[in-house]
Amino acid sequence: MDLEERYLELVRDELPAAARRDGWVIRNDHCFGRVLLDDAVGGCWYDVLGRGRGAAFRRLEPGQLAHAVEQGERMLREGAETVRALDAQSLAWRGKAPKH
Repeated sequence: MDLEERYLELVRDELPAAARRDGWVIRNDHCFGRVLLDDAVGGCWYDVLGRGRGAAFRRLEPGQLAHAVEQGERMLREGAETVRALDAQSLAWRGKAPKH
C-alpha cells in the first residue's frame, strides 16, 4: 500500500472508527485530515499549501506525507491523549481554543 492509500484509509476509516469506539475529542474524517495536515506542515495547512484544486494531502512533500501517516498510526496506538494534544496544536495554529 502506498502512502496516499494509507493516509486515506486512516483518515476515512480507521481513525473515525477508533474515535467513535473510544470517545476521542474529534471523530470526523475532515477533523483528522485537518490535524494530520497541520502537523505535517507545522501550521495551518491551507496557509502553507494553499486552497488550490484537488486534495491537500496530494500537495504534501513525500516526507510530509510520511509524517502524516506516522502521526495517524501514532494516534491509533496511543489513543485519546495523543489525539487531544495534536488537535489542540492544530487549533492553536488557527487561533482557536482547545476542546475540553
